[in-house]
Amino acid sequence: MTTLLEIEDVSLLYGRIKALHGISITVNEGEIVALIGANGAGKSTTMRAISGIRPVASGSIRFAGEDITKLRADLRVRRGLCQAPEGRGIFPGMTVLENLDMGAYTRRDRAEVAKDLARVLELFPRLQERRKQVGGTLSGGEQQMLAVGRALMSRPKLLLLDEPSMGLAPMLIQQIFSIITEINEQGTTILLVEQNAQQALARAHRAYVLETGRIVKEGTGAELLHDPSVKEAYLGVA
Repeated sequence: MTTLLEIEDVSLLYGRIKALHGISITVNEGEIVALIGANGAGKSTTMRAISGIRPVASGSIRFAGEDITKLRADLRVRRGLCQAPEGRGIFPGMTVLENLDMGAYTRRDRAEVAKDLARVLELFPRLQERRKQVGGTLSGGEQQMLAVGRALMSRPKLLLLDEPSMGLAPMLIQQIFSIITEINEQGTTILLVEQNAQQALARAHRAYVLETGRIVKEGTGAELLHDPSVKEAYLGVA
């Protein structure tokens, strides 16, 4: 199995506060890997370090065999590393189609971009219906679909999903996770940060548990789903 992302002994600071304490994570090609933990555990900070939004204090990040620890965020996107951020981050004054087009801004292969647009609209029929509507008028679930669709328009080798189910109704959560599985089955590797541990672990091939900036447990999704300490802390089962 080919390693696509390798985070080794990464620490990260916010001012003098250490947010990550020497974490190590690997993501292999074709996997869904989940990162679970409570609020403030460092999950989104880890995503920011991977995507290049926050510089790391020490350690290394390798992607597709290349050391990208000091590589600019926009160049990471060009390498095939793309994030659908927490809070969706869509462009509210632009239409659905314009938002999706922004996801492909680094690409010049317009014929392939058109194919990817058709694929995204097939994955998310609601976006097809709303394609001329401005992003700010969409529902929360539709905005989440747009954020994931926009990230897919860059044709990522690794898709970073940060809290895709946040603020969504239970029925929509199920739908979003079904689509995440479908995206993975179509060949996209996924690193998923998620507070909904039940859904994340049920879908993930492997997973890591993050507590106060440290990896405290790792295993297959199934192993962690049935781990007593994980069940008690994150699944509401004593």
